Amino acid sequence: MNLALARLIAGQICIHASMAGMRMAAPLLALREGYSAAAVGVLLALFALTQVFLALPAGRYADRHGLKRPVRHAVVAAVLGAGAALVWPTFAVLCAAALLTGGATGAATIALQRHVGRAAHGGTQLRQVFSWLAIGPAVSNFVGPFCAGLLIDHAGAQAGATMGFRAAFALMAVLPLATWFWVRGTQEMPPVVAAEDGTRARAWDLLAEPGFRRLLIVNWLLSSCWDVHTFVVPLLGHERGLSASVIGSILGAFAIAAAVIRVLMPLVADRLRESTVVTGAMVATALLFAVYPLLPTAVTLGACSVLLGFALGSVQPMIMSMLHQLTPAHRHGEALGLRLMAINGSSVVMPLLFGTASALVGLSGLFWAVGATVGLGARVAWRLRGEAPAPPPHP
Repeated sequence: MNLALARLIAGQICIHASMAGMRMAAPLLALREGYSAAAVGVLLALFALTQVFLALPAGRYADRHGLKRPVRHAVVAAVLGAGAALVWPTFAVLCAAALLTGGATGAATIALQRHVGRAAHGGTQLRQVFSWLAIGPAVSNFVGPFCAGLLIDHAGAQAGATMGFRAAFALMAVLPLATWFWVRGTQEMPPVVAAEDGTRARAWDLLAEPGFRRLLIVNWLLSSCWDVHTFVVPLLGHERGLSASVIGSILGAFAIAAAVIRVLMPLVADRLRESTVVTGAMVATALLFAVYPLLPTAVTLGACSVLLGFALGSVQPMIMSMLHQLTPAHRHGEALGLRLMAINGSSVVMPLLFGTASALVGLSGLFWAVGATVGLGARVAWRLRGEAPAPPPHP
């Protein structure tokens, strides 16, 4: 990993940590003020909702303007969102802050991923750089909530005081400024000019390409597995009588395993093939989901969670590498926007479906149904092995 990539990863960590910290602190403040669980659920959904609608325009904007201009706008939006919560810590302002910080993180992520993909040369380097870049969210999902929690507990006169929340929001407003510090010195890639054929390109035209369509289906299936694990483990642990700390440890083991596999993957990137890794991850996930609800103890659940983290954590770098090989260079931003829109749309809708499904078929049935679907989807991933990279655009 070179210095330029390290700076971009640091920038990604800072703006993503700002959103992750807000996503932890804002619901806690809303609960302290007496808002219902339903209201808190709406607040949490707003962090992903903006990304659903802004992902595609943000991708197009990145295609036209490169890296620094989209990141600069994202930094301004994130600072305004967290800063507003600092000055007016009311529920309405927290909702606005969720929209601003969520959308800003999505837009910055698309611009960063597009730039890193364009700077890489060849499949091996794509796998390496996206493996390094995928470590950023894992780090920020720890840094943001951890720092916000410390300030909430210790910056005020007592734990949970308003001053503690204001201190947390102040830090979340400063972190995006650090993103601009890391990114502003990056050299822009030369623009890609598409051939003019008299027709206006539409993002949905990308879905007409079989390879890209299969890739989105596979990405959606694996993202749903991540969501169902996060949703079901607390319910399964509660059903088994496990304590909150044990349940948190099981989920933490999953996150650590996902981060570890992403650290190791760049070291063996030249020996990996994207379609093989993704297919293996889908088969492994299906098998682990089959046995997960049958495990009797916290130790066995934790071990299965680690294995699942290895499987699902290996997927994102491979998906990103294939996406950059399957789409024309002048449309990478649009393709990344479509992918982010699908993932965040799933994160908004799927928990509602999981809740309904678990009431009908039980937690075990939900695990088995999702595992069977992912296992069947492995055939779609395997068919990606024959897809040829997209040809370069005409000058």
